[in-house]
Amino acid sequence: MRELVHYTHCPVCGATAIREVLKAKDYTVSGEIFSVFECGACTARFTQDVPGAESIAPYYKSENYISHSNTSKGLVNTLYQWVRKRTLKQKRKLIRLQTGLATGRLLDLGSGTGAFAGEMKAHGWEVTGLEPDADARQVAKESFGVELQDTSRFYELADNQFDAITMWHVLEHVHDLQGYMTKLKTLLKEKGRIVIAVPNYTSGDAAAYGASWAAYDVPRHLYHFSPAAMKSLVEKHGLRLLEYKPMWYDSFYVSLLSSKYKNGNTRLAGAFFTGLRSNLGAAGDVKKCSSVIYIIGK
Repeated sequence: MRELVHYTHCPVCGATAIREVLKAKDYTVSGEIFSVFECGACTARFTQDVPGAESIAPYYKSENYISHSNTSKGLVNTLYQWVRKRTLKQKRKLIRLQTGLATGRLLDLGSGTGAFAGEMKAHGWEVTGLEPDADARQVAKESFGVELQDTSRFYELADNQFDAITMWHVLEHVHDLQGYMTKLKTLLKEKGRIVIAVPNYTSGDAAAYGASWAAYDVPRHLYHFSPAAMKSLVEKHGLRLLEYKPMWYDSFYVSLLSSKYKNGNTRLAGAFFTGLRSNLGAAGDVKKCSSVIYIIGK
């Protein structure tokens, strides 16, 4: 019998004022329906009764799960690959700007198939990349020449050694959320930066697609953050949320997937305009973006 995680309090802030707000389907692997709850205190949302850390692996086994397979099959995955090539350079520049360093020591958590780790290594950074999926680690070695390590090594890493720690759409997958945040703080150098990118359920595209919003991605996404929830989590661990940065491409990618989930096929024009409207709504406030990058320091 598989282990399920049932929350009686918010996994982000610990409050007991939680309630179900929607039911979402796993469109990628199982077709199962999962409940999404919301915290009345910090506004975090989370997937209820998710498989535990020891039993969730089968929910990642799909050639359509892009971060593990590196596939270009289909329109959406082709678009993902095109966008990734364009954004790798932007991410590298962001790390350099936020740390003030041309090179340094980087920890990349949840490296997937190693594209970002490879980009940073190619530009002189000493990179430690951790990834739980053995197949993805093999792709990273073959495609980008990066030797990733298993994520089980995370808690063994020595403290106070990294100038930058990156989690690109990773924190929402971590079962031990509070333990991770505690360890991240100890790993970071005094002037280092933690860079966390996660989907934002308060975005315009999330509102447009409701329970069919692809970035709920149940049960792989354990948590669904709002900017307020992320601020609550960061401050709970004695860290500072310094800046919010936009991820403009995500609204289009997520809208394309969401359109397929909601309608049974991708309605290109409608998805494009939904993504565009979402970005226009966030133009004056990046905290309304489909995905937000959070810059965190001590």
